[in-house]
Amino acid sequence: MSSLTRARENPKEQLFDEIDRIHAGMLGIEGAHMHMQPMAPQLDRQAATIWFFTKTDAEIAEAVVPGSRAHFCVVGKDHDYHACIAGRIMVRRDPAKIDEYWSSVVEAWFDHGKDDPYLTMLALEIEDVEIWASTGSKLKFGWEIAKANFNPEDEPDVGVRTHLNLTGGSADHLRHML
Repeated sequence: MSSLTRARENPKEQLFDEIDRIHAGMLGIEGAHMHMQPMAPQLDRQAATIWFFTKTDAEIAEAVVPGSRAHFCVVGKDHDYHACIAGRIMVRRDPAKIDEYWSSVVEAWFDHGKDDPYLTMLALEIEDVEIWASTGSKLKFGWEIAKANFNPEDEPDVGVRTHLNLTGGSADHLRHML
């Protein structure tokens, strides 16, 4: 369940925890004229970078050119947390990251294991994030809707919208109530 307090007070750590909890999100390359596609994220918290295993001949890898930007959309397991992540993306065959994130699940996609000639990774450097966290409580949701229906000037307080800017090493938080 999404914590509205964490969304207000520590949205970066909450974002990282949510990324670690999901199996896949939707990744799209800006200007590539292709649909977003499901990709399994591997998060490097220290570098604020999301890594994705892929093949060099995959359409998404071929769409990445120097200077490319991408969006990665996260929906929390409980469907009360949503985030849209934007940043620079590049194709990188980084042996240290391959070793760090390698698993039996990843291995199933590559016939020659870590030595597969088509194995590569995409690295999305997180720069900008928009987060929407909502209450998972049906009681709170119902109460807020009822209050707003009785008082047309009030909007339901059922969540938090937060903007993060991770460029320059510090997070800039801009919060709005939903």
